[in-house]
Amino acid sequence: MQLLAYCLAYPLLWFVSKLPFPVFYALSDLIYFLVYRVFGYRKATVRKNLALALPHKSEAERRVIEKEFFKHMCDMFMEMVKSMSISDEEMKRRFIFTNLELATEYEKRGKSIILMCAHYASWEWLMVMSNYITFESYAIYKKIGNRYFDSLVQKIRGRHNAKLIESKSSIGTMELHKKNGVKAFYGFASDQSPQLTKAKYWDTFMGIEVPVYTGAEMLAKRLDMNMLFVKVEKVKRGFYQATLVPLVEEPKKMPDYEITGMYLREVEKQILQKPEHYFWTHKRWKHIGKKRISSKKSTSTQF
Repeated sequence: MQLLAYCLAYPLLWFVSKLPFPVFYALSDLIYFLVYRVFGYRKATVRKNLALALPHKSEAERRVIEKEFFKHMCDMFMEMVKSMSISDEEMKRRFIFTNLELATEYEKRGKSIILMCAHYASWEWLMVMSNYITFESYAIYKKIGNRYFDSLVQKIRGRHNAKLIESKSSIGTMELHKKNGVKAFYGFASDQSPQLTKAKYWDTFMGIEVPVYTGAEMLAKRLDMNMLFVKVEKVKRGFYQATLVPLVEEPKKMPDYEITGMYLREVEKQILQKPEHYFWTHKRWKHIGKKRISSKKSTSTQF
C-alpha cells in the first residue's frame, strides 16, 4: 500500500514541481481555496492558537492573520514540492542570507555548530545554506511513516548537499561524529510541543507555560558545540532572507535551560513581528494547565 501511494503521488508531485512559478502559485491559490474555504483544514486549531498567543489582537485582526497564514502554509507546502526539481541557482536567488560571513567565522573556530530555527516562514528552503558552508550539514527530523516518501525527502535534501538524521538516532550519530572529528552544522526546529510523558522542562512561550524541547541545548553542552539561531523572514511570495544570530559560544558555562529560553525569546520576536508566517496548525499549547511530571532540574536530552 505504501508503494502504491508513492507510485500514484510521485508523478503528480514531479509534474507540479516543474511548473513555471506564475502557474505554480496560481495552483497554490486554488489549494488555499480548497483547504481554507471548502474543507476548513484545522481552522478551529488555528483560531484557538491565535486567540491564546495573540490575546492583544482583536478578533477581526486575528481573522486577517488566519487567512494570511493559510495562504502562506499552502505556498510553503508547494515550495516543498518545488524542491524536487528547483536548481541550486534558483534556490540561492530566492533564499538569501544577510550575514553568511558569520557562518564562516564560526567554522574557523573549529567546533561543530547547532543551528536553531523555528517553524516559521520557510524552514525547508533553509537547506540551501549547505551550498555556502564547508562543514557538513544535517537536519534533525522525525521519520515519515511511508518509507518511500521518507526516502524521497532524503533525496531532495541530498540534491542540495544536506542530510537528515532521525531524531531518535541523533544523539548516537552526533557523538560518533564528535569521536571521528566530523565538523558539521546540525539544524534543530525545537519550537513545537513534546509528548507530555517526555517533558522534562517547562517555560513560557507567547506568555503561556508549556513543555519545551531541550535536546539542542543539552547536546551542545555534552559535545561542546557553539549555537546559532537563524531568523528566516518572508520578503515576498517565493522569496526569503535569513539572518544568523549568535546564541552562545560556550554552552557549558550557561545555567541549564537558559539557552533554551533565549531561543524561545527569538522565536517570539518573529511571531509578534509577522504572526501570519508561523506554523499555527500544530497544537503547540495543548498541555495548558496540565500537571508537570518532572522538575526543572532534569538534564535528560529531549527533542
